[in-house]
Amino acid sequence: MAERSTAAVDVADNSGDEPLAAQAAQATADGVDTQNGQAADGPMPEKDGERSSAAPAAAPELHSGHKLARRYRLEECVTRVDGFSSWRAMDEKLRRAVGVHLLPADHPRARSVLAAARSSALLGDPRFVQVLDAVEENDLVYVVHEWLPDATELTAILAAGPLEPHEAYQLVHQVSQAMTAAHREGLAHLRLTPSAILRTSTGQYRIRGLAVNAALRGITSETPQRADTEAIGALLYAALTQRWPYENDAYGLTGLPKGVGLIAPDQVRAGVHRGLGELAMRALANDGATASRQEPACTTPEELAKAVAAMPRIRPPEPAFTAPPEYQHTTYQQGSYGRPGPAGVSTAQNLAVAPPPPPLQSRTGRALKWGVAALLIAALGLGSWQLADTLLRGNQGSTGSTPTQNDSDDTPPKPDPGKPLQIKNVSEFTPHGEATKPKDVPKTVDGNDSTAWITPQYLTFANFGNLDERADGSGIIVDLGKVQNVSGIDIDLNVPGQTIEVRAAAPEASSPRSLSDFSQAITKLERTERKLQGTIETPVRTRFVLIHITELPSDGAGGYRGGINEIKVLGPDS
Repeated sequence: MAERSTAAVDVADNSGDEPLAAQAAQATADGVDTQNGQAADGPMPEKDGERSSAAPAAAPELHSGHKLARRYRLEECVTRVDGFSSWRAMDEKLRRAVGVHLLPADHPRARSVLAAARSSALLGDPRFVQVLDAVEENDLVYVVHEWLPDATELTAILAAGPLEPHEAYQLVHQVSQAMTAAHREGLAHLRLTPSAILRTSTGQYRIRGLAVNAALRGITSETPQRADTEAIGALLYAALTQRWPYENDAYGLTGLPKGVGLIAPDQVRAGVHRGLGELAMRALANDGATASRQEPACTTPEELAKAVAAMPRIRPPEPAFTAPPEYQHTTYQQGSYGRPGPAGVSTAQNLAVAPPPPPLQSRTGRALKWGVAALLIAALGLGSWQLADTLLRGNQGSTGSTPTQNDSDDTPPKPDPGKPLQIKNVSEFTPHGEATKPKDVPKTVDGNDSTAWITPQYLTFANFGNLDERADGSGIIVDLGKVQNVSGIDIDLNVPGQTIEVRAAAPEASSPRSLSDFSQAITKLERTERKLQGTIETPVRTRFVLIHITELPSDGAGGYRGGINEIKVLGPDS
């Protein structure tokens, strides 16, 4: 199972009649709301599906400190309900927090939970909280998933108030696109509630519990796309109005008045963005509501994503600047500090201030003016004389003989890096694991700058996700076919910001694979731009050259990625 970085999966949502702030504060980092130690089911409508009833099964009786697979140490039980329990745990191998769902192997939903977790893990979309492991072991079934300590639930955000139009636009834009990608792979959520949405510190929205939450609850639907689309509409409605678009209170939000049905967001709260309000109604029209301007209802996440893309882009609000306070004179600046004033008279406001004399009108000022003028005249004269002398020397030099070698620049010439050497073969540098994209490696020496070998996306850490199999980074090994003199390199990179060094193996090396096999440095380890060029004064004798990448730049999509377009090894032997 692919291992990624840290957060949680929402399995039990919050509801009830408590005040908004109180319920939002109860939401835990695992997306589970607890009431007296038990998880509370949110009243998410399940009109298009059904929830299978499972025979009561006791949740596994485990305690803090218990280890799963000699790796995952349980630390805190978040909830225990419906025969399964959810925990915050520590991955002692990678030293990171993770979330774990546990249920007995004989639980009626154990098979479906395992299948859902494994299907979700195969999606590999960074917009979803990733499933890291799904295992059946020792009469237990457990699912390990990311834990995002710096993320905030949408439940807690809405408890503070409705979202700004730009933020609500980003919410529906990112969530609808993510669910479109999931449904293309045959995966549905069916529990897309405010506690299933996380907002990271960078402003990215991530969805947790894809397929897994519904499997844990035994929820199915004959029209999963319609169910998820209506859920996104409910999220947008809540983001605009801070109200839940159904009669029952849920997720720390007050429901609509009973008996009036679904009403437009701008009738619930003044100042709602008109386009976003109509979009929420079109998504919620799946349940029989009518859009305010008679546009067709959105029945799939893809239709909703296209409707969002067709809207005029909503710009973020301008930052507010506070004007500095006006300058105020003080008694000290007015020259009355320490002087007694008349009784009943405010010295700071009523004392007349004598105006200062005009600048440079005194005897000293006039002398200073004439002195500065004399200095300027002298400087102009000296500059003119030097300019004339320079021009005369130049004319004399142009009529003389050709300069000799001694008159030329004494700067030593740079060493010639030589010409490109013939490359016999290239391979991916993976000392602790298997190659990720071996078919793309030859693109680094095909003479075409528009093709490239690009790494997979790694999450959380720039050093290849801090994975054990990438402990020494990655890169490309160049085989010159025979031992030659190498005097320089010329590399075109796919993106700037990669941390790279170039090293060479010893002349006697026959098949170097580990980093220690490349003992000769050609360039030092440093962060580079799109072009990496290097020349050494004394060529090194080698057959194998390693372009070694240790850290990757951000790809702008919540991860890290790098790559190489073209490699040229230079030397005097060609």
